[in-house]
Amino acid sequence: MKKITLAAASILAVSMIFTACNEKTNKAAKKDFILATGGTSGTYYAFGGVLANLWNTKIAGMNVTAQSTGASAENLRLINNGDAEYAIVQNDVMDYAFNGTDMFNGNKLENLASVGTLYPEVVQIAASKDSGIKTVADLRGKRVSVGDAGSGVEFNVKQIFEGYGMTFDDIKKNNLSFKESAEGIQNGTLDACFITAGVPNAALQELAFTAGLVLIPVTGKEALDIMGKYGYYTKTVIPGGTYKGTDTDTEALAIKATLAVNKNLAEDTVYEMTKTIFENLEELGASHAKGKEISAAKAVTGVSVPFHPGAAKYFKEIGFDVK
Repeated sequence: MKKITLAAASILAVSMIFTACNEKTNKAAKKDFILATGGTSGTYYAFGGVLANLWNTKIAGMNVTAQSTGASAENLRLINNGDAEYAIVQNDVMDYAFNGTDMFNGNKLENLASVGTLYPEVVQIAASKDSGIKTVADLRGKRVSVGDAGSGVEFNVKQIFEGYGMTFDDIKKNNLSFKESAEGIQNGTLDACFITAGVPNAALQELAFTAGLVLIPVTGKEALDIMGKYGYYTKTVIPGGTYKGTDTDTEALAIKATLAVNKNLAEDTVYEMTKTIFENLEELGASHAKGKEISAAKAVTGVSVPFHPGAAKYFKEIGFDVK
């Protein structure tokens, strides 16, 4: 009886040790990360939720939460300070942050690294149907939302205005979110707004259905001048019919949404998460329209901030020479 008791005790002890080790291993394997996105009516937030879900379902122990934020500038600060591991940001704003220029003048954020660019983000200028606004120059003296204060959108507006010989002093400037901007046009407290986002944008879709809108083009010599001064802009077209009541194509400028990461995140973790994105593009595209615009070939273009070693490892494996 004593021998049986000792044997049982030994088995129990071994079981307890195994359980403790297993719990420790599971705890170590658990990956709790924050993906900083944007306002709840913007593309970043919706697409970020889809991206987080992809990681969570495809990678064991992964727990990524898509968090609503004030978008690019805030997101980069969150990553730099360690309050978020990943973020979706504009490639132009990431360049400012990494180099300490423009809105980050004298304040370099050095804990940033690139995973890759995602999809084009179009600078969309919407005006109320009764505002009489047809061109950027017509915005003079009007009530215009230029995005959240300090956001990438605000800098896009500043740069576009430069191309037209304008400044913020030429408008009645408002700093509002995408949703607040659309609501302002709908209720008559705004004449126009700028929204830099994937097309279509949910806030503008709702505005088009409720009150209607007019899209304002950026074209001609002004567009070329802006592109010449700021190399991250490209020409694009917002197809007619994108928003209810907009029947003709609208020329516009675009930058690129980019997936940024804290450079101190483990190489194997970033490698696994990068690989998961690009090996599941069909599923990503089925869950969100922007997923259809992503490819590995496009992801390595428009990147001015160095790749994270984990992302670089993946792209090199599939034949792209990245640094």
